[in-house]
Amino acid sequence: MLKTSTFPFLSLILLISFYGTITACTSSPVEIIETDTIPDQENFSSAFDVNKMLGKGINLGNALEAPAEGEWGMVIKEEYFSLIKNAGFNSVRIPVRWNAHTISNSPYTIDEEFLQRVHQVVNWALDHDLAVIINIHHFNELMDEPTQHKQKFLSIWNQVGRSFMNYPEHLVFEVLNEPHSNLTQSVWNNYLDEAINTIRTSNSRRVLMAGTAPWGGFDGLQNLDLPENDRQIIATVHYYNPFQFTHQGAEWVEDNSDNWLGTTWTATPGQKDNVDKDFNAVKQWSEQNQRPVHVGEFGAYNKAPDASRVIWTRYIRDSAEKRGFSWAYWEFGAGFGVYNRESERWRTGLLDALIKE
Repeated sequence: MLKTSTFPFLSLILLISFYGTITACTSSPVEIIETDTIPDQENFSSAFDVNKMLGKGINLGNALEAPAEGEWGMVIKEEYFSLIKNAGFNSVRIPVRWNAHTISNSPYTIDEEFLQRVHQVVNWALDHDLAVIINIHHFNELMDEPTQHKQKFLSIWNQVGRSFMNYPEHLVFEVLNEPHSNLTQSVWNNYLDEAINTIRTSNSRRVLMAGTAPWGGFDGLQNLDLPENDRQIIATVHYYNPFQFTHQGAEWVEDNSDNWLGTTWTATPGQKDNVDKDFNAVKQWSEQNQRPVHVGEFGAYNKAPDASRVIWTRYIRDSAEKRGFSWAYWEFGAGFGVYNRESERWRTGLLDALIKE
């Protein structure tokens, strides 16, 4: 059990639990004691070993990356972590919209109450023996106007890095979710390099994750520029192919996705071949570049036929694992969810597709 009280250096951080369902952090706060002491992380495991720790993961989406937690119907509860652990998962990915919780001007200070809330959620995960990924998610302003929001982006990582620098190696920082729009791959490579340097001032060997532009796609790996001398980085990609299957009926898709309703995925030879080509290309990149890979998102929306969702999910999970990739299913308890929060039951077909051997 990864109890926070046993982690090195966490004597510097006083962690006080919240109680009850959280819609806003109104209970006793988590006091985060400021320190300028940089931790010794020389004994942190390699990126390949940490990637193995991540193993089978699940996203706690639609919560902390909403404009405000609860606005999209999902509030993270402590009980979810025991459910996730007992089901057989090894890790959780926690998307976080930090940029919605800072002051408007430099130094872009993160709201203390929100920072405490993220600490609480991370602590819950670690206390339940789950590795954790936190990221910057839905920083849409950065995508649209990179130059104007670059300093805010770097400031967020400076603050988050220092706030979590005493945490164990089981906490991974993902630099940014799905760069896109005007944050092109060439621009992103430059920003990524500066963000890595910023994080390294307080987290010398913590494992980081870096994704691709546009939208975290597999093809972007060929243009992803990672610092050669920093081997503590996992490459992360997302997989939602074929899109007309995984996003049929999705309300946020600009095309009329209702036209795709009824699209099936039944593991025909042609369908499997398309997936295999994509995953083989990623495996080849991984071997050539000696970088571990994490499939940070994959899932099919709940309006897709249930049987096809199960078949597709199992095939993507198997495709990742047979090539040595860790993964995190999108997601726990919302539109793609494997857990029904209303009935408080797992959707057994999807869960078996993700966990059952």
